[in-house]
Amino acid sequence: MRQIWVALLCLAFCGLALADGPGAVRKRAEASMLVTGWVVVAPDGHVQSHELNKQEQLPPEVVDLIRRSTVNWRFEPVMLDGKPVAAKAKMSLRVVAKREDGGDNFAARVAGATFGEPGAADPVTYKNGGAPKYPEQAMRGRVSGTVYLLVRVDRSGKVADVAAEQVNLEVVDSDKRMQAWRGVLADASIKAARKWTYNVPTSGPHANDDSWIIRVPIAYHMLEAGQSDADNYGRWQTYIPGPKEPVPWLSKYPQANDDKGNATDALADNGLHMVGSGIRLMTPLDHS
Repeated sequence: MRQIWVALLCLAFCGLALADGPGAVRKRAEASMLVTGWVVVAPDGHVQSHELNKQEQLPPEVVDLIRRSTVNWRFEPVMLDGKPVAAKAKMSLRVVAKREDGGDNFAARVAGATFGEPGAADPVTYKNGGAPKYPEQAMRGRVSGTVYLLVRVDRSGKVADVAAEQVNLEVVDSDKRMQAWRGVLADASIKAARKWTYNVPTSGPHANDDSWIIRVPIAYHMLEAGQSDADNYGRWQTYIPGPKEPVPWLSKYPQANDDKGNATDALADNGLHMVGSGIRLMTPLDHS
């Protein structure tokens, strides 16, 4: 079984290496898989159980890696009326595999996670939104990637601030050109995001917040006719991770201080996550 897993990872890395680009950039390539599901946290903070969406589509090695990691997780206890209670919350995990010493051995780990609010919390949701137009120059250059936006929503549901926190590319080029491509995708995403409006929480722990900061991943993928991003669930996706850019306005808001356990890129394409919300993991993600 391990031979099949290694073969699939080699194939994923080779697909990225077909692009014309410097070897130094290719060495930074990662193969990753986004896995979603649920976690049930016991009153003392340990993981009581977990379930993975579409587990039959996931490589057994990934399922086992997550199982070994969750056994050691400890969360901040969820409180209700001053008492710790069991709680169930959504989770989104980014599993990353990298080559070891340039050979055919791979090291995989749970590299990032986002956890939702327990119970029926009232989140920020889309009111009016639209997918950004694929930038023409990126389409001509066959450049794919994912932009991770930070959006601050005011109490009227309008966008008050927006910035691109990270851009991962699925193409290899010189560092200078890749920086330019990241800018092209980021600019298109920010332009579209400024026009979006949202439904804001009217109940729950965040109903009285002055504003809400959300993470929004926007995927630019060149898909064949009849194909969708959902078809990639359970498959390794290879990319060059972009740097995490500082967002000057973020530090002004208390939500940023409560978001250190959540990863920028551990969120399904075109999903939403409220910064500063969700159950809080107190231990390292990976124990493999």
